[in-house]
Amino acid sequence: MKKATINIKSLNWVVVAIALMLGSLITRAQSDTIKKEEVVMLSPSLDLVSVQKADNSVDLKVSMKVKFKGSYIKLAYLKVKFFAVTDSGEKELGFAITNKVGAAVFNASAAAIPLNKEGQLHVKAVFDGNKSMEGTDAELTFKKAKLDINPVKEDSSYSATLKLVDLSTGTEKPVADVTVGLFVKRSFNPMKIGEGKTDADGSVTIEIPAKLTGDSAGNIVLIGKVDENEVFGNLEAVSTQKWGVATNVKNEELPRALWSSHPPIWMLVVFIILMATVWGHYIIIVYELFRLRKEEPAVVPDAGIY
Repeated sequence: MKKATINIKSLNWVVVAIALMLGSLITRAQSDTIKKEEVVMLSPSLDLVSVQKADNSVDLKVSMKVKFKGSYIKLAYLKVKFFAVTDSGEKELGFAITNKVGAAVFNASAAAIPLNKEGQLHVKAVFDGNKSMEGTDAELTFKKAKLDINPVKEDSSYSATLKLVDLSTGTEKPVADVTVGLFVKRSFNPMKIGEGKTDADGSVTIEIPAKLTGDSAGNIVLIGKVDENEVFGNLEAVSTQKWGVATNVKNEELPRALWSSHPPIWMLVVFIILMATVWGHYIIIVYELFRLRKEEPAVVPDAGIY
């Protein structure tokens, strides 16, 4: 009896030791899994661009992407928050959701973004992150300015005068020697008409070609731009003028032809006859199979030999 008791106690100790070993192995595996999950966290990139507009507002444009397995993926349907950074802290302006190509635009009033001590606008875009991606942010600092566009028509010639002024001091101060471009709106990207540098008055005049294609009413949309300036960033001014050639957007039914969506009548008739012939054969075959099955002779039992 004593020997049996000793064996049972030793077995209990062995079971406890095995349980402790399994527990340590499970704990180590869980910790390794957690470390692997931490390594899998993606680090997205966020690009921020500002566009000061003539209506005293600022477009804050962001684009988000992440590098995964050697290629860049555009991040859609993510929330990006925008802040105005002041000397005393940060003020939230609002948020935007990225679209299918990972881009989003937030329009803020320039009055809602206070100037810092240097007379600059300081904005910030923040993505807080989620279960699979880390958070990220981007900041921009630029001087407050304004670009105006003034279309001019003289006889049969057209032009546009663009003027750039600095508003960082609270008063309008002309900005010289800055390249300004003039574009006309098109379906995909604006088409460039010309460019020039501002003079001492902050103005530049650019000629507009005649007979530009417009909409159905002959309207063209002129866009003045300052792109990627080191001091003011991007600026934009828009004006719509009835100086273009009207386009005919009337929908007309295409004639019946082989290359159109309306084939000729004879082709439809031939197609219907051929399909009816093919499917008619299938129907006849099925009908004959059912008829033959019904006409099977009855099995007469063997009466034997008398």
